[in-house]
Amino acid sequence: MLEKTYPMYVGNEAEAPNHDLEVVDKFTGEVATRVPLADGATIDRAIGLAAEATAPMAAMPAYERQNVLMHCVRRFEERAEELAMALCIEAGKPIKDSRGEVTRLVDTFRVAAEESVRMTGEVLPLDISARAKDYTGMWKRVPIGACSFISPFNFPLNLAAHKVAPALAVGCPFVLKPASLTPIGAIIIGEVLAETDLPKGAFSILPARRDGADLFTTDDRLKLLSFTGSPGVGWDLKSRAGKKQVVLELGGNAAVVVDADADLDDAASRIVFGAFYQSGQSCIGVQRILIHEEVYDAFREKLVAATRDLKTGDPKDDDTFIGPMISEKEATRLEGWIDAAREAGAVVLCGGKRDGAMLEATLLEDVPRNLDVVQQEAFGPVAILSSFSDFDAALDEVNDSAFGLQAGVFTRDLYKAQRAWNTLEVGGVVIGDVPSWRVDHMPYGGVKDSGLGREGIRFAMEDMTEIRLMVVRTPPS
Repeated sequence: MLEKTYPMYVGNEAEAPNHDLEVVDKFTGEVATRVPLADGATIDRAIGLAAEATAPMAAMPAYERQNVLMHCVRRFEERAEELAMALCIEAGKPIKDSRGEVTRLVDTFRVAAEESVRMTGEVLPLDISARAKDYTGMWKRVPIGACSFISPFNFPLNLAAHKVAPALAVGCPFVLKPASLTPIGAIIIGEVLAETDLPKGAFSILPARRDGADLFTTDDRLKLLSFTGSPGVGWDLKSRAGKKQVVLELGGNAAVVVDADADLDDAASRIVFGAFYQSGQSCIGVQRILIHEEVYDAFREKLVAATRDLKTGDPKDDDTFIGPMISEKEATRLEGWIDAAREAGAVVLCGGKRDGAMLEATLLEDVPRNLDVVQQEAFGPVAILSSFSDFDAALDEVNDSAFGLQAGVFTRDLYKAQRAWNTLEVGGVVIGDVPSWRVDHMPYGGVKDSGLGREGIRFAMEDMTEIRLMVVRTPPS
């Protein structure tokens, strides 16, 4: 179980000036623990310490940065069950999925440790014309400086890790604001980092209310802002971020195409996982399912049967697949979208009922395409079925969205797979699986309203560094 209270971290040091933030067990609704809320003065002080740590962090040799990251790997492995249970309680994530996220946390830090000693540059011949015949160039990457990170509630361990681990790999100090609904995982990461010999000010982990955390966005001492969350908030932050570089990992409305030649049993199994894993609260969760008309009826039957078999209940139970949504407010919102679809003529194939923060896994068909449940990000356990006869028209329908994060295509046709890769306006196309699939070293991010920039350790490291060129002139002998 959780400790009664946890501290925040300011400049590598644990501090507990208050315990004003209650962290609720998302299944029982009871207060599970309490943590401090950072005020403006504390955030300002932490940013100042990060700025002062810029030079000593940049001066750390690669093997020392790697040692810090490998210490984290070892300690996360040792504390794996504690981390998983904390995640299960604070996020309502089923315990099997929570253990899976801890595994990904370890993977992310391990990959960062490997990449920390691979920051290479390039020799650049400059003699492209006679005037440059005595010149040679070379470039390397240097840390960008103090970074600001804002992470979401749905993957509070691994999405924080995708910001923290590459920063440590390149030598950037940082301040991190975890989601106020799920701060415990990030605080435990801070506990582990505090065991290392990082320079003073290298990290701060500061739970804070959104309306009190403006400095994370506006302070000019911070050279990069990396935000994961909703599109409305993300684009607003970008507009106020000033001169700093901004990376946004925002929402999605992920679609999957099931062609006539797909293995229907396999596709149904994967799509049920992709749509309802952690109650659908993933920006790459399957929301729109486009099925070839030749297999539509058979596939719908398989999908509905598999969805009805999912166990809903206490996320601490090993057999539970569907736990609570993050709050009753969010479950009520999505229930309203389902009701609006039903009133507009949609058919509820299964699910659709809510009890508090628990919402049944729901499949809909015949949904008018102008409704919120089709156009917006559902971010919960609901998916919409539709049919198609022409593959290219199906790709056009996938693109008919303000979002573009990832898409999945079940086909055995190599040429259709290539056509999907060339046509779909998304950051990633997954062939033979759901868009919800991700491994933590691949480039990950979206286009359109889904954001800008890419995560995945090596790609995040590029954002957190700048190219510095040196030109050498050889005088005539």
